[in-house]
Amino acid sequence: MLAIERRNEILLKLQEERKVVVSDLSQQYNVTEETIRRDLEKLENEGLAKKTYGGAVLNDSFNTDLPYTVRKKANVESKQRIAEVIAAMIEDGDHLILDASSTALFIAKRMKDKKNITVITNSVEILLELSDRNGWKILSTGGRLKEGGLALVGYQAERMVSTFHVDYAIFSCKGMDQERGLTDANESDAQIKKMIVKAAKKSILAVDHSKFDKISFTQVCELSEIDMVVTDKKPSESWKQTLASAGIELVCPE
Repeated sequence: MLAIERRNEILLKLQEERKVVVSDLSQQYNVTEETIRRDLEKLENEGLAKKTYGGAVLNDSFNTDLPYTVRKKANVESKQRIAEVIAAMIEDGDHLILDASSTALFIAKRMKDKKNITVITNSVEILLELSDRNGWKILSTGGRLKEGGLALVGYQAERMVSTFHVDYAIFSCKGMDQERGLTDANESDAQIKKMIVKAAKKSILAVDHSKFDKISFTQVCELSEIDMVVTDKKPSESWKQTLASAGIELVCPE
């Protein structure tokens, strides 16, 4: 196993269990404890973990932009429920934009039985996932490949998105707050999501329950700019009232 693969697995374990122990990881991966300590030091330097005596704990900061390979393995069951709900809304012949979130990838997988769909995306993985769809039109935004993620970002990607008008914009974010709106950890991601929201008749925010009442580094848009929130668990009564007051439809499989 490559060192980067081992670190990604350690980071996923941190996501799930909140802490790891050096001696346990050493036995699991059949490497020395010093090797594991270097892995944890690397994760700490990247802002993803905090070393402790004998191990490490997860860095809970919502300003941390986790690697895509880790994000797509987190909260899988929740993302699958969200994907099933949104895929059921898509009809044959629809035009839509999918962002480069891991939730959008699950949605792309779930709607592959549709016909004559046009998809615009800045996700390299979604482009690959949908490459075998006969009768579909798949458009890449182009742009710069984001370091550490399978996303195309930057001026070219934003400009391409701004030239289209679609039925649905489907995207996610790092956090949502009743006062600060939708936020993300990375400015380049936030910028293209702003353009995605503006390009659609109906903008759909696909987020699991952990994103409520969280604020990340930079704003994507105000709550009032979106049309629907699809999530895996019903939010608090306060959130229900806020969304209803803003004219935002709340959809939950529960």
